[in-house]
Amino acid sequence: MKLVILAGGYGTRISEETKLKPKPSIKVGKKPIIWHIMKIYSFFGINDFIICLGYKGYILKRELAKYKKKENWNIEFVNTGLNTMTGGRVRRIKKFIKNDKNFCLTYGDGLCNVDIKKLINFHIKKNKIATVTAVQQKNRYGVLFIDKSSKIRLIKEKPNEYINGGFFVLSNKIFKYLKNDGTIFEKDCLPILSKNKQLLAFKHKGFWACMDTIRDKKELNKIWKSKIKAWQVWIN
Repeated sequence: MKLVILAGGYGTRISEETKLKPKPSIKVGKKPIIWHIMKIYSFFGINDFIICLGYKGYILKRELAKYKKKENWNIEFVNTGLNTMTGGRVRRIKKFIKNDKNFCLTYGDGLCNVDIKKLINFHIKKNKIATVTAVQQKNRYGVLFIDKSSKIRLIKEKPNEYINGGFFVLSNKIFKYLKNDGTIFEKDCLPILSKNKQLLAFKHKGFWACMDTIRDKKELNKIWKSKIKAWQVWIN
């Protein structure tokens, strides 16, 4: 099975770093975060990667060339455009997985200790078009549940909620839902799949983190240097 990595966005929320490099090139320890992601999948026997390039893609391509031979990775770099949306990027790599019934997809800025083998087996067993890894994250705010008459029926203070953690497994039928470069995978595709009962959640209660800000970068580096075993359990 192949892994497609969305690595072409501008990364504006961490512009302190992305002025000079694409977000997937930002380092955790001495390696770019995309290396960590690829090592996770490599642990589970996935060594064929399709990298969807965009913003400053040449930097990412040059950086990953350092590890390609050492890790025995087969990497296909695909220029999916500067302003292409997430769904559009996936649509552009269709020809590279035309012979694959299923493939993995994830973002170039998220780390997780999900068991990829169990995730894939879950997807294949359920036989739906898409499976997303649902991760728990504490909401920083209280959540109000309001009825039609504007009465507040319930208040949950900083609840744990399931969110889209990436780490997808997709059937090649997904391309029917990807119309053009402007297709946003999360907004235009996933809701339709859900409505058609073709979207499943693989619940993961372990570690997950996304590098959106400088604060996130510092926290991930702190975890990497510590004795805490988060995503590192899959990196050998």
